[in-house]
Amino acid sequence: MGREVAKKEPPLPGAEEGNARVLARLLDRAFAAAWSSRGRVCYVAAFMLPKSVAIYRYADATMPTVHGPLRAIVYRHKDDARQAGPGASPSIVPAQDEHLAIVTGELSGAEDVLCRVHSECWTGETLGSLKCDCRQQLDAALAAITAAGRGVVIYLRQEGRGIGLGNKLRAYALQNVGVDTVEANEALGFAPDLRSYDLAAAMLADLGVRSVALLTNNPDKLRELAAAGIQVTKRVPHWVSENQHNQDYLAVKREKLGHAR
Repeated sequence: MGREVAKKEPPLPGAEEGNARVLARLLDRAFAAAWSSRGRVCYVAAFMLPKSVAIYRYADATMPTVHGPLRAIVYRHKDDARQAGPGASPSIVPAQDEHLAIVTGELSGAEDVLCRVHSECWTGETLGSLKCDCRQQLDAALAAITAAGRGVVIYLRQEGRGIGLGNKLRAYALQNVGVDTVEANEALGFAPDLRSYDLAAAMLADLGVRSVALLTNNPDKLRELAAAGIQVTKRVPHWVSENQHNQDYLAVKREKLGHAR
């Protein structure tokens, strides 16, 4: 019998389509054991919330913070089979199924409530990563609502613009070799932004907020909250300082994602 000839790895097709796509395929090969197109599609679907979101309050407590006393309300989805009603035994759900309303002052029936809808950023808020401005935006929003005496920060568990922590770090690996934040998401098979704000609208409605002054630079938040029934009376610009590590990222958000200057 002749020697068995090893099968060659097929060439990367579509090299002419750009470095981002080629780099993504290289990354896929490196992590082939843990990655499949089927899993990718399921993961995207898991982050796409329905237009009608049923939620309930699971926990409510006030705590001292560096910004002053703040009330934290945890919301969960009502379609969770493990939900616990008032007075029932505590239950555990995945962390991404719990979202926060961070509140100061009385909101029920209030109009023009200063509001920030903020998506979780573990890398920036916990590690202090300099690749984004998320931690600074969160701190600035908490300081702003405290100074105003009334307001809310809606904190959604939508890491990496909805793709999750692991995929966000894969996107960072691509960015480290020259692609931008939008190209990295697309190279991994995701849209540039998979976040949904229907949940935020449901939380604001539960709090009795009639209208908001929204701390944001993102026009999608204005449109999606309005479409979900929340009246946005005005946009409050929310740029914080840049640094040498995030200035290109912030420029891409303005140029490709339409964020206001």
